Amino acid sequence: MKAAAEALRELAENRGCKLVASRVRTPGKGDHGKFGLKDAKTGRALLGFGGKGLSATPEEIEHYLRGDGASAWKSSVGKAAKKARAKPAPAPKPEPRLSIREARPADAEAIAALIVALGYAVTPAEVKRRLAALKKAGAAALVAEQGAVAGVLTTYVTQVLHRPRPVGRITMMVVAEKARGQGIGTALVAEAERRLAAKGCGLVEVTSNIKRQRAHAFYERLGYERTSHRFAKTLQD
Repeated sequence: MKAAAEALRELAENRGCKLVASRVRTPGKGDHGKFGLKDAKTGRALLGFGGKGLSATPEEIEHYLRGDGASAWKSSVGKAAKKARAKPAPAPKPEPRLSIREARPADAEAIAALIVALGYAVTPAEVKRRLAALKKAGAAALVAEQGAVAGVLTTYVTQVLHRPRPVGRITMMVVAEKARGQGIGTALVAEAERRLAAKGCGLVEVTSNIKRQRAHAFYERLGYERTSHRFAKTLQD
């Protein structure tokens, strides 16, 4: 009996109903062994409630749930599904498109933040002045933009006596920490290579601090090789 009641209770829950069982435990007394059904949301009596207590048999409850009650339940589900189809959830906004372009004075604040993250102290005003100086010297600064500036790269073309063609140099590159691993650095390097090749360069070199091991691994994945040692000396003013 207990197992049958549990099965009815589960069936009722699946139909959006609540099964009410008699509290009388003595056979032959009151509404012993009888049941009633209520709407689980509203509490409205559906079946088996009378003036003298519960009145529905397990068979009547099951017939109701599998018959008329089931039809009503399916109808309510169908209406809910139709309503859901009528008001679809808004589509997520597409990710901003990545673009590589030349840096502008208006990018100074974002570029300064990237350079500071690289470990160099600089202000937006200084970045503006240096961008102008780079342009005057024939160097280039590229930014990667994806909704906002997410990376910066600088290049320079050097005429050398010992090679038949000019040498292009990537003198700095940094990508915002939260934007790394998304192909932004690769896109910056690819655009730098394209522009350097267009200027006649036969070789591209990268300047990278000896302690930046992750950067070294990144460039090696792009086909760059360690070819020489770079020495530096700070000059006094």
